[in-house]
Amino acid sequence: MRRQVRHPDLVGKHEEHHEEHREEHPELAAALRAALAGDVDFGTTARALATMDASNYRRVPLGVVAPRDAADVAAALSVCRSFGVPVVARGGGTSIAGQATGTGVVLDFTRHMRALVSLDPEARTAVVQPGLVLDRLREAARPYGLTFGPDPSTHSRCTLGGMIGNNACGAHSVAWGTTADNVLGLDVLTYRGTELRLGPGWRGAPAGLRDLVDRNLAVLRTGYPAGLPRRISGYALDALLPERGADVARSWCGSEGTLGVLTEATVRLVKAPSAPVLAVLGYPDETAAADAAAGLLPYGPLTVEGMADDLVPGAERKLLPRGGAWLFVEADGESAARELVRAADALDATVVRDPAERRALWRIREDAAGTATRMPGGSSPTRPGGGGEAWPGWEDCAVPPARLGAYLREFRALLASYGLRGTPYGHFGDGCIHVRIDFDLWTDAGVGRFREFSEAVADLVVAHGGSLSGEHGDGKARAELLPKMYGPELVGLFGEVKDVWDPDGGLNPGILVRPEPLDSGLRFEGLPLVVPEVARCVGVAKCRVEGPSAGPGVMCPSYRATGEERHSTRGRARLLHEMALGEVVTGGWRSEEVREALDLCLACKGCRSDCPVGVDMAAYKAEFLHRHYEGRRRPWSHVTMGRLPQWLRWFGPALNLGRALPFAARLAGVTPERDLPRVASRTFVSWFGTRLETPSDVLLWPDTFTNHLAPHVGRSAVRVLEAAGVRVGLPPGRVCCGLTYVSTGQLDRARTVMRSTLDVMADAPGPVVVLEPSCAATLRTDLPELLPDDPRARRLASSVRTFAQAIEEFAPTWDPPRLDREVVGQTHCHQHAVLGDTAERRLRERAGLTGGLSGGCCGLAGNFGFEPGHYEVSVACAEDQLLPALRSAGEDALVLADGFSCRTQIGHLTDRRGRHLAEVLAQALPAREP
Repeated sequence: MRRQVRHPDLVGKHEEHHEEHREEHPELAAALRAALAGDVDFGTTARALATMDASNYRRVPLGVVAPRDAADVAAALSVCRSFGVPVVARGGGTSIAGQATGTGVVLDFTRHMRALVSLDPEARTAVVQPGLVLDRLREAARPYGLTFGPDPSTHSRCTLGGMIGNNACGAHSVAWGTTADNVLGLDVLTYRGTELRLGPGWRGAPAGLRDLVDRNLAVLRTGYPAGLPRRISGYALDALLPERGADVARSWCGSEGTLGVLTEATVRLVKAPSAPVLAVLGYPDETAAADAAAGLLPYGPLTVEGMADDLVPGAERKLLPRGGAWLFVEADGESAARELVRAADALDATVVRDPAERRALWRIREDAAGTATRMPGGSSPTRPGGGGEAWPGWEDCAVPPARLGAYLREFRALLASYGLRGTPYGHFGDGCIHVRIDFDLWTDAGVGRFREFSEAVADLVVAHGGSLSGEHGDGKARAELLPKMYGPELVGLFGEVKDVWDPDGGLNPGILVRPEPLDSGLRFEGLPLVVPEVARCVGVAKCRVEGPSAGPGVMCPSYRATGEERHSTRGRARLLHEMALGEVVTGGWRSEEVREALDLCLACKGCRSDCPVGVDMAAYKAEFLHRHYEGRRRPWSHVTMGRLPQWLRWFGPALNLGRALPFAARLAGVTPERDLPRVASRTFVSWFGTRLETPSDVLLWPDTFTNHLAPHVGRSAVRVLEAAGVRVGLPPGRVCCGLTYVSTGQLDRARTVMRSTLDVMADAPGPVVVLEPSCAATLRTDLPELLPDDPRARRLASSVRTFAQAIEEFAPTWDPPRLDREVVGQTHCHQHAVLGDTAERRLRERAGLTGGLSGGCCGLAGNFGFEPGHYEVSVACAEDQLLPALRSAGEDALVLADGFSCRTQIGHLTDRRGRHLAEVLAQALPAREP
C-alpha cells in the first residue's frame, strides 16, 4: 500500500550497477532465488541496510529476503534450515532493543507482504499481513468510526508484524491496552516449517507446550509481578494459565521473532472517539506530573502522556501551558476533558478541540524519541558532535503507575551518581518511561559504565515492582538482566518454551532467551571518531513515512518516490556508517554502494528540519562527493551545472545559441527530457547599475539565478521594497554563495568562492535580502559550516533575510496591495528546512492571498532534476504533493514559487507559470508616474 506516486520502474533504473557488487554466500543466495518468487539480495547494500534497527546494536546479516506471500516464507525457512542459517523477521526496523537485526537471513516484510487482507466493520476486525504499516490500517478503519487501539509514536512507519513481535503499546494503552490485548488470531510458521493458526483455548499450540505449562503452573502463577499494565519483558506464559483462557496467540505476542514467523494476523478494532479533546496539564516538574498521573485513571482518560520541558524546542513552548512538565490527557468529549482538568490539580491547563492544533501538540510528544537524543554538552568528549548525543540504552522500563513519581526521583539520583544525563518522558498513566541517556558508547571505560548502570537501574526497577521493558521488548538491551526480574526458575522455563517452539534455535538466536551480553555488538564499536556524524541517525525512521501521515513535510522525497530503504535518510546514514566501519561496505570514500544511494538524494535539506535528530544528508552528500571524486574525473554535469555561475558570467546570453542544437542537452550535461533555461539578455545587476546611488537599508543579493536567469524577480523585489519605504542597494562587488559547488561536492571551489564573497562583504552594511531560497539557505548554513574558523561567515549568515522577512522587519506598518486571490504552489525545500516561511505566510495573508502552498519537494532541486538518469524520480517527487495541488486548484489561482527550481519544474510539467511572491505584489502596485 505505497503512495500512488511510487513509480514501479524507478528501482530498476538505478540498480544496473547494484547486481555487479560482490555477493556473499552465493550458494545460499542461489538456492533462495530458485525457491522463492520474492526478492533475494545478498549484495553489499542490502546487507548494510539491515545491520541496525533503532537500537545501539549492530549485527551483520548474510542477506535479505523480501517474500511475496506465506509460501515464500515457508520456502525461505526450508532453504535456511537446510543450510543451518538463522532467520530474523523485520518490519519497519524501528525496534529499540536490537531484536530486528541478525546474523543470518533477514526477512523484510515491508516490500511485498504489506496488505490489508480484509476489514469487517460489523465484527470490528481486520486481517493484516505483517508488513502493513499501522497508519494504513487506521486510515482504512477511519471511515467506519474505528481504529486500532495500540498507537506507538512510530505509527506512521511501524508495521503490524513488528508491533505483534514486540507487543507494542502507545499513547492510548490506558484505554485500549497493548497489542496483545487486540490480537484475535495469528498465522505463524515455525523454523521447521510447521504452519500454525494460533488462538485462544490452546488452538494451534505446538506439541509439548501444554504439557510444559501444566507441569509449571505454580511458578507461572507466582513468578510474574502484579499491578503492571505494561509488563512486556520475557515470554507472556501466564496467558497460558487455564484461568486466563490459555490464549496461545496472546502468549506469542512479544516473543520478538524467537518462536515463529508471522504471516497473517486477525486483529480487533475499537470504536474511535467521536469528539477527541486534548487537555495539556502543566506541572512544576516531571515528578509532580508523574505523581498526578495515576490519580487521573479513574476518570477514564484515553491517554495520560508525560514529558518535561527539556524535550520541548523553544519555538514550541508557546503552544503549551505554564509549567516545567506536562501531561497530555485525551478524552472523548469536552465535558470529559474538563472533568479531567478539574481533577488534575495542575499548575495550568489548555484544552484543545481543533484537530490541527491537537496534531501540532501531539507532534511535540511523538518527536521526543528523536529530540531526546540531542542535548547540549555531554559527559564524554569522544562522543559524536562533541558529546551532545544521547542513546536508547535504557529505554522503556515500567513500574506500577502509583509508584512512578517515587521511581523517577530515585532514577534521577542514580543518573547523577553515574555522571549521566537523560530526560524521561512517556506513558505516565501506565507507569512506562522512555529515556535517552548520554552514555559514552565509544570507549571501553564508557561501555563499562553503560553495563554497570544497566545492572543498577534494573535492580531499581525490580525494587519498585516493575518490568525491565514496558513497551519495546528485551532484545539485546535487557534480556541478559531478566533473571533479576523473574528469577532463575522462570527464566529457565523461558528457555524450555523456546525449545518447544524452535528446537533448532534458528529463529533470532541471542535474543530474549540465552541472550548475548548487553554490551556486545554495539554499533559504535570500531567506528572511527574522524567521522562521528554518521552515527547520529538513531533509526526511528521518520524519513520512511508515506501516505497521508507524511503530512506537509519534505523528508524524504526520493524515498517517497521509490519506496526503497537505501533512498531514505536512514538508509543513506546506515550506508555511511557501514562505510566508516569498513566491514560490509569496503570501498571507503570510493564506495559505489554509497555513491548510488546518494545519487538520488535531492539535497533538499528536508531531513535537517524534519528528522528528529537533525541528520543533514545534503551536507553528508556534499562531503562524500567531495572525497569520492578527489583526484578523479567528475561527471560532466558537475562541470556544467556545478560551475554554472562561472559559465553564466563568462558567456551570458551567448549560451542561448546552443539551446536549439540537437546535442545541446548532452553538451550541457542535461537529460534530454529537459529544456535548457534561457539566459536573460540583461542581468539584474546591469539593470540596477543604471539607477541613482542612494543610501540603503538593505542589500539585495544578486544570486546567480536571479541575476542571469530571472532578473524580472529582482526588479520586482526592488519595486516592492521601495514601495514599502525600504531603501535597496547591492553588494559592493561580485558575490556568490557557492550553492552549485556545494551541491555537486566541489567543496574546495565552494570555499574559494565563499572566501571571495566574504572579502567583498567585509565592510558591507546592513542586512542582506536573498530572493532565492536555496542561496539564502546556503549562506545561512553551509557558509558558516564550511568556513567555521572565519567569523565573517557567521556574521554574513546572521544578516540573511528572505524577501518577506525584510518587509516585516523594515516596513512593519506597510500595507501591501490587496489581491484577494487563491494561491497554490510550492514552498521551497530549503525555505522549509532552514529559513522557515512564517513571514511569507503573514505577508500573503496581509495581501489577501488565501490558501496554502504544498509541502514536499518539487523534484527539480537545482541540478538534480536536470541530470541524466533522474528525470523519472524528479517527476515522481513532483507527483507527491506539488502536481496534485496544482491540478486541484482553480484556474484563477495564482501559482507561487519563490524558488527558481520550483518555478522551472512547474513550467516543465504543467501549462501554468509559477511566480515569486515579489512578482505578484509588484504587479499589483499602482502604475508609476511617467
